[in-house]
Amino acid sequence: MEYATVRGLTLPAQLTFLLDQGRWRHPGDVEMARLIPWFESPLDFLRSTEQMESESRSLDTFDDEPYSAFLHVAWGSSQETPVELPWLDVEQAFFIAVNRVLGDDVALALDYRTDPADPRVVGSYVRTDPVSYEWRVVAPTFSVFVAALDL
Repeated sequence: MEYATVRGLTLPAQLTFLLDQGRWRHPGDVEMARLIPWFESPLDFLRSTEQMESESRSLDTFDDEPYSAFLHVAWGSSQETPVELPWLDVEQAFFIAVNRVLGDDVALALDYRTDPADPRVVGSYVRTDPVSYEWRVVAPTFSVFVAALDL
C-alpha cells in the first residue's frame, strides 16, 4: 500500500482515511474555539494533500534570519541542538489548516518530531505583544485531535 506524503512526510493513516472519505472538514468555529480557546483567528482546513503541499511551501521561504526568528521557525538539520517548541522545525512539519482571513498568518501544523505515525498538532500563537509569535501544542497526537473534534 502506498501512503500519501506532504513535504516528504507520510500522512497519518487516519488523515489519509478522512481525506479519502471526505470527512476531513472544518467542524465549525464554535468547536474549534472549544478545542483551542487561545486561537482567536478563524481557520480553513486544507482539504487535499495538494493544498497541504501548496500552503506548506511557505515554510521554505522563511530563510531570512530576522523573519524566521520572528515566526519561531528553524531548520533542524542546520541546528546544533534539536529544535523544540515554541519553535517549529520546518523540515518536520506541514500545514493542515491555515488562516481564513488574509493577513492573519496563522496555521495548524502536523509536527513529526514526536511520532512519525501519529504526529502532534501544533498551532501558531500570536500574543497581544506583536513581536511574540510562537508554536503551541493543540493536541498531543493527530488521533487525539480528530477524536476531540469528533471527525
